[in-house]
Amino acid sequence: MELEYLKQMTVMDSQTLDKIMNEYGNDVWNYAYFLTKQHALADDIAQEAFIKAYYGIHTFRGQATLKTWLLTITRHTAFRYKQAFFFRKVILKDKLLASSSIRSAEAEYLDEQYTDEIWAMIMTLPSKLREVLVLDLYYEMPMHEIAELLHIATGTVKSRLHRARKKVQNLMKEKSDE
Repeated sequence: MELEYLKQMTVMDSQTLDKIMNEYGNDVWNYAYFLTKQHALADDIAQEAFIKAYYGIHTFRGQATLKTWLLTITRHTAFRYKQAFFFRKVILKDKLLASSSIRSAEAEYLDEQYTDEIWAMIMTLPSKLREVLVLDLYYEMPMHEIAELLHIATGTVKSRLHRARKKVQNLMKEKSDE
């Protein structure tokens, strides 16, 4: 999606919205799910985020990527929902480990179990640590974009990432010592 084209828009057409939804729909929904931990609520938030992007395209300045802008809208929308008492705790579902080689069903299952255990550990972290770790690992966002999305300094992102990784490592060590 061309940023220059989007920066010039005052009104979004349905064709552009379709392209944006196709390209970023999964990211928006997954982030909404990460924040709310509810499928139905993630559906509502993702839909509302795209509606806000559609009507608010004139506010897109292109200072960040389109993905960062959409995730910011998603985050603000989710927090409004959260403040409105719609929040419950469920474990985040992770994407499966991608593998280019043919592997046995047993190896695939073990990898999936290991990944699920790690994500379960990540979900026990305090939300400030968990959020930066998910944005880093799952969305592969650069630190400066995470900082912009969360409205915190890049140094704060670095320290939270360090603390989050350390806590997960400690949890993994504890689990292996059992």
